Amino acid sequence: MAKIDVKKITKLDKERNTVQEEVAATYTVFEKNGERYFQIDTYGRSDRIETEKASQIIQIDKDSAKELIKLLLNEFKIL
Repeated sequence: MAKIDVKKITKLDKERNTVQEEVAATYTVFEKNGERYFQIDTYGRSDRIETEKASQIIQIDKDSAKELIKLLLNEFKIL
């Protein structure tokens, strides 16, 4: 499980990129110690042995969400 530290995220320009296969995902919103979190669980490819077990878990708090939205708006030239 990983809580993204968006304030320290850096852009990495890679020479080779691939579009990943779409996989199933769910999200959960919960509060812990007065902080609200948005959690995304991805479940990997359908040919995995444990298809019901999350393969990646990403947690975003309010401040990280704000920073991530700014990055996405900028990179996709939205607004």
